Amino acid sequence: MTKTEVALVAGAGPGLGMALARRFAEGGLAVAVAARAPEKLGKLDAGIHAFPCDVGDAGAVAALFDRVGTTLGAPTLVVFNASAMVRGSVLDLDPADVQRAWQIACLGGFHVAQQAAWRMVEQGRGTILFTGATASLRGGANFAGFAIAKFGLRALAQSLARDLGPRGIHVAHVIVDGLIAAERNKAWQAEHGPDSALDPAAIAEAYWQLHRQPRSAWTQELDLRPWAERF
Repeated sequence: MTKTEVALVAGAGPGLGMALARRFAEGGLAVAVAARAPEKLGKLDAGIHAFPCDVGDAGAVAALFDRVGTTLGAPTLVVFNASAMVRGSVLDLDPADVQRAWQIACLGGFHVAQQAAWRMVEQGRGTILFTGATASLRGGANFAGFAIAKFGLRALAQSLARDLGPRGIHVAHVIVDGLIAAERNKAWQAEHGPDSALDPAAIAEAYWQLHRQPRSAWTQELDLRPWAERF
């Protein structure tokens, strides 16, 4: 088993998830990325390893951490980046869709954080980072289902920071307040300008700096947005 520091990105996609993985690999870490369909991530850079996982399934998350531990080593940096968008008026929302969004984005965060914490407490160190959104702070019209999940994830991060900080584990919640630059958002950027969406690589740099923060000055919550974004 390698002694290289290990990072795990749970809920990896071709945008922010893979930007995080690349930044951590550039920092010299062995990186595991977990996705429901890892084959959709495309060709992976050197040092990045993909694993299948449904974060809403407690057994699948436990198996993921076991596999990562056996293959790479126990992670000292874990990012929970999974979410499921559900959108619509409360008059029209399917309760099953709302439940699934909460199960992935909130309960899934608990599954991942608990597995990470068990291992990090043994080591006396580690970083657990959660990806939040504008909906972590306020629930907009037609976003009730998404906001329920993101509000809950933020509460989890706050509780874990108070619980695990004294044990040497840095827990932080990152509010990504705006659209992330991606193929599906090109029309938005074309209309509103190139700086209207967050660069995934720039977001990833902020996560990396959180992981490297001295413990005498840890950040618990960080908000990121384009300079032109209203808030």
